[in-house]
Amino acid sequence: MGRAAKRAPFPCIVFVFALAFCLAAPLYASAPLSARVSETTLSNGLKVILLENHKAPLVSFQVWYKVGSRNEAWGKTGLSHMLEHMMFKGTKNVGPGEFSRTIEQNGGDDNAFTSTDFTAYFENLSADRVSIPVDLESDRMGGLLLTEEQFKPERSVVMEERRLRTDDNPGAILVEQMNAAAFQVQPYHWPVIGWMQDIARYTVEDLKEHYRTYYCPANAVVLVVGDFKKETLLPLIERAFGPIPGGKAPDQQKDREEPQTGERRIAVRKEAQLATVAKAYHVPNLRERDGYALEVIEALLSAGESSRLTRLLVREKQLALTVSAQNDLLSRDPSLFTISAEVMPGKTSDEVEKALAAEIERLQRELVGPRELEKAKNQLESAFVYSQDSLFYQGMILATYEVVSTWKEIDRYVPGVRSVSAEDVRRAARKYLIPANCTTGILVPIPSTNGKPAQPASPSRENIVR
Repeated sequence: MGRAAKRAPFPCIVFVFALAFCLAAPLYASAPLSARVSETTLSNGLKVILLENHKAPLVSFQVWYKVGSRNEAWGKTGLSHMLEHMMFKGTKNVGPGEFSRTIEQNGGDDNAFTSTDFTAYFENLSADRVSIPVDLESDRMGGLLLTEEQFKPERSVVMEERRLRTDDNPGAILVEQMNAAAFQVQPYHWPVIGWMQDIARYTVEDLKEHYRTYYCPANAVVLVVGDFKKETLLPLIERAFGPIPGGKAPDQQKDREEPQTGERRIAVRKEAQLATVAKAYHVPNLRERDGYALEVIEALLSAGESSRLTRLLVREKQLALTVSAQNDLLSRDPSLFTISAEVMPGKTSDEVEKALAAEIERLQRELVGPRELEKAKNQLESAFVYSQDSLFYQGMILATYEVVSTWKEIDRYVPGVRSVSAEDVRRAARKYLIPANCTTGILVPIPSTNGKPAQPASPSRENIVR
């Protein structure tokens, strides 16, 4: 089962139903978000966030647990993702597979996903059926059944998922190895899906303990966006979720990385069509003002066909087939700013790496011009606003902010970007995008041994497993 562009967390999760949930007016169209969101905390500690939107007779019902791979330990990596799979295996009231079948029979769709920082579940359906996910989600929050009979086959499914999506994907392997090199203290060191040896060692008791610790009202958020009245929906939620024992919200504090004192380099030799160069720099997140300067740098480097890296490396010098930059603004702990490029056939990794270094040095040396800076800000703002054109994504972005900080921070995004000056861009590039703060990964293609065409690398720093 199942971040996105930063402005629109997780864009590839819901292509199948995004169009159906498309609305005419984004969040910023009428009033500030803070003026239209309702927040309530039940007596058991469950936070309920409601956003009425009456543009279409639909609702997106979401339950987010503040647990992801960062909450795991050595030898138990991937437990959060494994538990996500098991959440569909039934309770004493709902049989295995019946959850999704019930949603589908009522014209909706559902899914779930796990990241470094959270595990989320959602149902999108007609507004007059909102009581169905209320009952189903409260039932599995309070009474999930975890049995050997259901667990062992699903563990094999997860192991196969790792083989297909990571072990057989050169880009995923590159990202996984870069994270392991870049993070030596923080639990962002290990992959969301977990190491294969850890998956093979899971037991039902491991999952039961993880469920008891993290799947409690005090560690969860229920978020609903759509065509409802708070006065009607909130009592339904209170009746369904209120009786569940609140539990204790686990300590979310984790050790931070010590400042990196020199460049780290790794090489991954894997069957692939193209070489890839990737560079990852430790950076602050939304809790620091520099996070917004790094957002602007991301846009300057790779937002659109006229961005610096695309124009220079792809079109003019034809060194790279694709380029991308990504700033992990929405993370609970400080994360990475990543630049990657697939090397054009006939060119070398060294050539691409030198070209990337030249563009970074240009950011550190020259002030970006007013017109280019304004264009980057406009791109960020428009992407941020238009990404919220669906009920699902309105809920998604609110919940993501709530899990990593507070949903109220969402109102700071556009002003934060708008406040970035040319000097801020240069200063942030000089401070963070330096060799001593960098982990460089090179994907070195090797010939296929089975006669099948090797996969393209397609590296990405998205830490979502569905």
